[in-house]
Amino acid sequence: MGALVEVRSLVKHFPVRGGVLNRVIGRVHAVNDVSFQVQRGEVLGVVGESGCGKSTLGKCVIRLQEPTAGEVLYEGRPITGLSHSELMPYRRKMQIIFQDPYSSLNPRMTVRAILKEVLTFHRLASGAALEERIRSLIEKVGLRPEAADKFPHEFSGGQRQRIGIARALALDPEFLVADEPVSALDVSIQAQVLNLMMDLREEFGLTMLFVSHDLKVVEHFCDRVIVMYLGHIMEEIACEDLQERSIHPYTRALLGANPINDPDERRPLTVLEGDVPSPYDPPKGCPFAGRCSIASDRCRSEMPPLETRSDSWRVACFEV
Repeated sequence: MGALVEVRSLVKHFPVRGGVLNRVIGRVHAVNDVSFQVQRGEVLGVVGESGCGKSTLGKCVIRLQEPTAGEVLYEGRPITGLSHSELMPYRRKMQIIFQDPYSSLNPRMTVRAILKEVLTFHRLASGAALEERIRSLIEKVGLRPEAADKFPHEFSGGQRQRIGIARALALDPEFLVADEPVSALDVSIQAQVLNLMMDLREEFGLTMLFVSHDLKVVEHFCDRVIVMYLGHIMEEIACEDLQERSIHPYTRALLGANPINDPDERRPLTVLEGDVPSPYDPPKGCPFAGRCSIASDRCRSEMPPLETRSDSWRVACFEV
């Protein structure tokens, strides 16, 4: 089993324009020098606060957004420099489930038309085989057969996300980016959609990059997790070790903010002082230093490298 997807020193900056001539006057540093691997068959979680670059990272990996620098390899082959036509075979292998099931589906198309568009564009089925494929996809995501002739506005949020999942699975992809797939749903529906995704992961043998801001969900669903802050990886660790072995102050603060299962288990609440620095003007050194209780002068002037502590465990911190 090897790495299906490898990301090397990925950078994504968004230009900020202004002035009379609409020139570039600055850049938003969304993703900064991020490197990791996703092994075939595993689910890698990406967590962090809103605006830390999680969703941008996922979109850059599958070339929905063009990286500013760095490299993405799929099965060992670089895909960052490929043209639109060269990228087409990889488009069938890499799909995305979007965060918002309300805006990611065309309101003028029925479910049948949404799925048919994907299959016919990639020339995967036609005629009776096409209809059978659409029927099978609708059944696999737990919708009734009559859903095929309905429009997105006729469904609940959870049902719409199931349609989005069906569309992502239509091409039999190997690699799936799930961009906060349950964050827009009611809590009661989240578990149903997550259970569906776990079943489909087993059935299709999917490899996934699972973007979320909820550590509880990631711990339950993923094999490993990357903790991001202001576009940088702070810690990478196996989910089974997250509670006991994680040591980065930011990871510990996220864990401390998680709801607990037993209300009788009292524990000190970690409250981070200050605000997240602006990605338009990121601080020198470690981006978390301004909110960290153990930060030293070195942390404020120098970015700590992401050091390997053991197999599948990396930490970027001078003080732990």
